[in-house]
Amino acid sequence: MADFLDWSLCTLARSSFQTIEGVITMDGMLQALAQIFKHGKREDCLPYAATVLKCLDSCRIPDSNHTLLRKLRVKLVQRLGLTFLKPRVAKWRYQRGCRSLAANLQAYTQSQREPPMHTKTPDSEEGYDVPEEVENVIEQLLVGLKDKDTVVRWSAAKGIGRVAGRLPQELADDVVGSVLDCFSFQETDNAWHGGCLALAELGRRGLLLPPRLPDVVPVILKALTYEEKRGACSVGDNVRDAACYVCWAFARAYEPQELTPFVAKISSALVIATVFDRNVNCRRAASAAFQENVGRQGTFPHGIDILTTADYFAVGNRSNCFLVISMFIAGFPEYTQPMLDHLLTMKISHWDGVIRELSAKALHNLVQRAPVYSTAQVFPRLLSMTQSPDLHTRHGAVLACAEVAHSLYTLAVQEDRPVEDYLDRMTVQGLKQIHQQLYDRQLYRGLGGELMRQAVCVLIEKLSLSKMPFKGDTVIDGWLWLISDTLRNLHHISSHSRQQIKEAAVSALAALCNEYYTEEPGEADAAAQGELVGKYLAELQSPEEMTRCGFAMALGALPGFLLRGRLQQVLAGLRAITLSSEDVSFVESRRDALKAISRVCQTVGVRADGRPDEVVCRENVAQIYCTMLNCLRDYTTDSRGDVGAWVREAAMTSLLDLTLLLGRDQPELIEAPICHGVMCCLAQQASEKIDHFRAHAAQVFMTLLHSAGPAGPTVPHVPHRGELEKLFPRSDMAFVNWTAPSQAFPRITQLLGLPAYRYHVLLGLAVSVGGLTESTVRHSTQSLFVYMKGIQGDPQALGSFSETLLQLFEDNLLNDRVSVPLLKMLDQMLANGCFDIFTTEEDHPFCVKLLALCKAEISKSKDVQKLRSSIAVFCGMAQFPGSVRKKVLLQLLLLLCHPFPVIRKTTAGQVYEMLLTYSDVVGADVLDEVMAVLSDTAWDTELPLVRVQRNRLCDLLGVPRPQLVPKPVAP
Repeated sequence: MADFLDWSLCTLARSSFQTIEGVITMDGMLQALAQIFKHGKREDCLPYAATVLKCLDSCRIPDSNHTLLRKLRVKLVQRLGLTFLKPRVAKWRYQRGCRSLAANLQAYTQSQREPPMHTKTPDSEEGYDVPEEVENVIEQLLVGLKDKDTVVRWSAAKGIGRVAGRLPQELADDVVGSVLDCFSFQETDNAWHGGCLALAELGRRGLLLPPRLPDVVPVILKALTYEEKRGACSVGDNVRDAACYVCWAFARAYEPQELTPFVAKISSALVIATVFDRNVNCRRAASAAFQENVGRQGTFPHGIDILTTADYFAVGNRSNCFLVISMFIAGFPEYTQPMLDHLLTMKISHWDGVIRELSAKALHNLVQRAPVYSTAQVFPRLLSMTQSPDLHTRHGAVLACAEVAHSLYTLAVQEDRPVEDYLDRMTVQGLKQIHQQLYDRQLYRGLGGELMRQAVCVLIEKLSLSKMPFKGDTVIDGWLWLISDTLRNLHHISSHSRQQIKEAAVSALAALCNEYYTEEPGEADAAAQGELVGKYLAELQSPEEMTRCGFAMALGALPGFLLRGRLQQVLAGLRAITLSSEDVSFVESRRDALKAISRVCQTVGVRADGRPDEVVCRENVAQIYCTMLNCLRDYTTDSRGDVGAWVREAAMTSLLDLTLLLGRDQPELIEAPICHGVMCCLAQQASEKIDHFRAHAAQVFMTLLHSAGPAGPTVPHVPHRGELEKLFPRSDMAFVNWTAPSQAFPRITQLLGLPAYRYHVLLGLAVSVGGLTESTVRHSTQSLFVYMKGIQGDPQALGSFSETLLQLFEDNLLNDRVSVPLLKMLDQMLANGCFDIFTTEEDHPFCVKLLALCKAEISKSKDVQKLRSSIAVFCGMAQFPGSVRKKVLLQLLLLLCHPFPVIRKTTAGQVYEMLLTYSDVVGADVLDEVMAVLSDTAWDTELPLVRVQRNRLCDLLGVPRPQLVPKPVAP
């Protein structure tokens, strides 16, 4: 071994980690040396230890970018340190009992009679000399605690624990002091993380004596909340996780009486980390540490009750932690104030907006547990934070002010106490001034202005709901200005926060109007209310789509007394958005206008004989339904895809809400044609290709069908109600996943047997069968074929189906959204023999009309996809006998000379396959020659050459040669 060590030292001295070969060499060498100093005899390795340590120092490995090298270096350094020190167990270390359960139980029984005491055992070797190299070893391990990689820091922490276990007590205490130096706010998160790991190792090994706990515990409490902002994110998750590990280790290391002075702070810190930490791993680590302390120490207040609620799995959901579990834990007085203080100091100003919002909502719950403390301490601090120059602090403070004010108001109402007991005059004045102070400082502008607008809108809503005494005050005008200005400038707000800000402004407007406008206003108030509605209606004509969206939703949020006398005017303004043909791309404004119409109807209510300017009545209900049904035909597409689906979804929801409202209050207003149109359009949407919207349509359809019940209204005039209830029984609908094509299409195709629904279901199926999504196409096609197979023996049903199919084709002629997939569906049906019964009759009307429609569809078309689909349909129609076959062959021969080479090649290939499939199309005497011409001709060459071969086919098939139409000569 001595020879190998000599060779290793020479190699180490020559190695360089600057090259790949050097890294490989040093990697293997360090591994070998680490194993030698681990398993070799101390007396054999000790003569070489100092030399190896010196060589390691000269290699400059800490500067290397290779994690493995740095880890192996730390591993080797700690084993060198163990080599320098005598192999002994420190007798001065702290020991808690033994590891035997029986012995522990016996000791526990004995402890009932006499309290446990920790006695210090004198160290017989306290005065032995420690080699100078050990100081270098410890210094390098301390440097390893600050390494950029976790594996290196973890190895260094274990090394410090092992080496300190062989040191005298005084030197080991110096090591603890050096580890505590890592917990400085001048150090990086790496140092904090490594320090936590080292303290956990020292505590676990009994090397952290109880007199050191007053220095260690405050550091660990800081580490449990450590977080530093770095750009758009933060660091510190690993530090907090390691701090939880320290608490877990201390629970196992110390007797309960040693930690008793620190129980209140540690338990509160762990509870706070369990429910309020942003990272799920840290929450679970804190929960595990809390559980360990409850089990090992038994001194944590209400430990079992908290663990039952905040277990490992329950803390996985962040919202549940902030809003539910925290409320339960705050019911124990020991934790209420620390939790409130933590939210105020750490979470309200957090860099993550979601955390700030959750913290404000958590404060809403928690202040009711300590209303006096909240009034005296929480509110003044929050009001001062609203003027902070830091955007995040300001935003979180305004949100928290809104939630806390509303919570205290609610508590006062519940306890039947004056609101002034919790919200005094100074507090109310401070809340009223927030908007003006922000406006004066121009803090509603720029990117930060988005956050502040949203927060102040929430504040307006909560203060209005809290019935603050601001009626007639100028602050109301300021609030209205902010809401209107926000809705007017939504297009200037970033897209990711636009929806949230719009919803906050609309909710604020609804609450403000309900509280500060009266139902029986004076002359001045009536003028102001009319002016407000007029301004909002005028904004609906804005050229900005987002402005239309905002004010449409604002009109929908107005209370009923503002809409009375103006209902027709409001509905006309909203209807104009949905019908605007010059702004086809404004799908979001159409969607929001539909939502607003539905909300207005819910607000004003229904009265059959009422005035159309006040309620939904007999005179305006048909027009409202017409608007919603028209929107179900919105299939606008742009770069985002089928954006019209947003409008259709809103229309379906609005139809559901309106129909249920009428069915509950005035069912006689639902006339048979209206109900027929609603149910048929829903059936069409339920058979289309987009899973999400198909499921939504099916749910609305089933809700209207099964609306009758103990609490639900009966929707009258549902077509084929009896058959529908048999096809879709209420008991089965809860188990159907309408988003799955395999479950949806077998059910929806059953509606093809009901005449009232056949046209619309077939229209939806055409889009699905001729679509692109593999699963949708497969299951819709299979379901359609199952239905067609079932009616093959019923000529009347098949005839009715074919008439509906042709009518559908005729109605959607040149409408590519329907006609192209319809051609694909016809191809599948013809190839599958769905119309074989028509082949027994020459020139059947179905095939005659289908041929005419196909010719009209592709006339002068340059759409390659449409032309290819028509070729397949023409080839399928060749099976029908009579003169129609000659006309079909003529169309195919015309396509053989199409200007597009790809169409010529496709036609030749499909005609070839058609002749193989339908042997009676061509006589046996010319079949071989026709097949040879089709296969041997290069159909993508020049047209004059192709035309010769095409004419030859015309002669063979008995079809007249097409004649070239001369182009008109320009004068």
